[in-house]
Amino acid sequence: MLKLSGITVRYGPFLAVDDVSLHVDAGQIVGLVGPNGAGKSSLVKSVGGVVHPVAGRVVFEGNDLAGVPTHERIGLGISVVPEGRGLFANMSVEENLLMGGYPLLSKARMATNIERNFALFPILAERRRQAAGTLSGGQQQMLAVCVGLMSDPKLLVLDEPSLGLAPIVIGEIGRTLRRLREEKLTVLLVEQNAKLTCSVADRIYILGAGSVQHHDAADRIMANPKILDHLV
Repeated sequence: MLKLSGITVRYGPFLAVDDVSLHVDAGQIVGLVGPNGAGKSSLVKSVGGVVHPVAGRVVFEGNDLAGVPTHERIGLGISVVPEGRGLFANMSVEENLLMGGYPLLSKARMATNIERNFALFPILAERRRQAAGTLSGGQQQMLAVCVGLMSDPKLLVLDEPSLGLAPIVIGEIGRTLRRLREEKLTVLLVEQNAKLTCSVADRIYILGAGSVQHHDAADRIMANPKILDHLV
């Protein structure tokens, strides 16, 4: 579904991503794991069209996305949940969901998607009129995931969804990801949290200093202590 080939990203003289290639097949959860400064967010922004690589190709369902603006990528079926959540703090939970569903043409579909998201995270249903900025950090992350799901994406890209969250909330995020995999949604999960990623992903790319250091099935990475020593 998604293929990155030789992606290179620079910010002036700084090389953030160096010749990275990866692929995400339909129905898979693929993890991209690495420390701060490894280039993970630059790759996410390349997929979303926020950053333009100086070299390489981003291909989605066989279509080269070079020159395709962000809003058109959303229309193609790519939904990015950014690091930091990107919520409208002064708007209610429900209003944020409506903003996420803006690309939908059907009001009935939008209403269905809102209720589907409330079923995923019932606590949000209880707080549907509450301002997003007054939610706990964990509840805000739940809402950010739901906003990303509102547009009926084919590919959901999650950038650091566990960042700053308590273990119990991280467990809830993990359960949600496993449920989405059962529904055959394709996910690119970008994380520092190797334990979470290994528990939900089919395959994992390990990124360091802007390049792919290792790529394998999640169960084989979990079974390799030397790799995990560098991730945990």
